[in-house]
Amino acid sequence: MSCYEKAKERYAALGVDVDAAIAKLKSVPVSLHCWQGDDVRGFDTDPSKPLTGGIQTTGNYPGRASTPEELMADLVVVLKLCPGTKKMNLHACYAIFEDGEWADRDKLEPKHFAKWVKFCKERGLGCDFNPTFFSHPKCDPLTLSSPNEETRRFWIDHGKACIRIAEYLAEELGQPCVMNIWTGDGFKDIPADRMGPRVRYKESLDEILSEPFDFNKVKPCVESKVFGIGVEAYTVGSAEFSLSYAAMNKDKCIPLMDNGHYHPTEVVSDKIPALLAFFPEIALHVTRPIRWDSDHVVLLDDETKEICKEIVRCGGLDGRVDIALDYFDASINRLAAWTVGFRNVQKALLLALLTPDYTALQNADNWTELMVLQEELKTMPFGAVWKQYCRECGVPADGEWFAAVKEYERSVLKNRA
Repeated sequence: MSCYEKAKERYAALGVDVDAAIAKLKSVPVSLHCWQGDDVRGFDTDPSKPLTGGIQTTGNYPGRASTPEELMADLVVVLKLCPGTKKMNLHACYAIFEDGEWADRDKLEPKHFAKWVKFCKERGLGCDFNPTFFSHPKCDPLTLSSPNEETRRFWIDHGKACIRIAEYLAEELGQPCVMNIWTGDGFKDIPADRMGPRVRYKESLDEILSEPFDFNKVKPCVESKVFGIGVEAYTVGSAEFSLSYAAMNKDKCIPLMDNGHYHPTEVVSDKIPALLAFFPEIALHVTRPIRWDSDHVVLLDDETKEICKEIVRCGGLDGRVDIALDYFDASINRLAAWTVGFRNVQKALLLALLTPDYTALQNADNWTELMVLQEELKTMPFGAVWKQYCRECGVPADGEWFAAVKEYERSVLKNRA
């Protein structure tokens, strides 16, 4: 009997159908973020200029992608190393211009993402999208909350252009496009007026979402943040603001939670069931914060496992939770960073699918048995099931995939400027 067959028997004794868990996970789309591959630089501004808006990468590992062709080549390698259903996740700054053409962000068009559509179609991928409200001369430093009407108009027009691009991506690829609105708007020190920027931000969002779109195809989100570099004292789009806005606009907007965008003692895993009690659909950016929104590579740590457990237990895999990755580490091999994070989210989801439903013990106030059984799950033969899942998805198992990354580094990355 194989290790996998033995594992199936062990899980079956707990009432878990391993084959059904694997089949379910194969159908769950997870968005792979393009910006890990080039340190959030994009292709529409001078790559030598610093990132702004609370965004920062650290490190200078060799081999960063600097062209669309390099970035796509890197992604092809990563997609072959990760099991499950994938989507791409793009920022607007990854527009691809040809024949000397260039368009500023308020004038972006679907055609500027045609090469990404081709890339996705060739691989059967859907695509999510993000307006880029940072690293641009028109950040004053505020964007959608700026008191300068010209600045606000530029960024509102950018948001509306992104609605049109998101609908183009959805129609071309035949899958809904989650379009996430996040700004780093805020202040380094204590403001004199906290209300005014939030009123302006609300009015800007209202205007962006007045752009016609099909909510079945385009899923606009509003993402909150607690603070960032340069906005330590005040963030316009706080959790209270963003959740309130989404709640008041359920017909055209959903909330997005990034698990790095909260105070260190808060956990998104607990927020998922709270939001799903009121929202038919929510979105997540899965990352790993260390003391703040540092966007480290996702590990198979306790909070990642708890996030995925709540997604599964709350019925989130049936179209109620949109999952995307969001981190960028420039200090290590970028392909390895992508692959480790994606595979860990898949592992956490599979662990959740292999967890029996112990709700009856909780409702019976039987906390002793609940704790005992939850602890004993930690020594179940999960590794054999994960290996089988990778095999069925046609990707390398643990201990096998990193050799491909090292060979790609030797033959490709080290030759880049």
